[in-house]
Amino acid sequence: MHTILFLVFGLIVGALARVVVPGKDPGGWIVSMVLGVVGSFLGAFLGRALSIYREGEPAGFVMSLLGAIIVVVAYHAIARRRTLA
Repeated sequence: MHTILFLVFGLIVGALARVVVPGKDPGGWIVSMVLGVVGSFLGAFLGRALSIYREGEPAGFVMSLLGAIIVVVAYHAIARRRTLA
């Protein structure tokens, strides 16, 4: 059950990050979910690096969204570079 809730949380965070970052976003809801899950892990890593979270503590919604925004920006940069080459 925790895995399903984590995936739904990733979907919500990924969809919000894709709305916040301007640009064309190829992919559907599965891509949004993956971006949200990866962003959540990145947000937790950044939170631990900045001493916001302790070891083993999950990332909050804001840090997950921030991580997902970073992942979406990187995704756009990679996709743009691929189309130019």
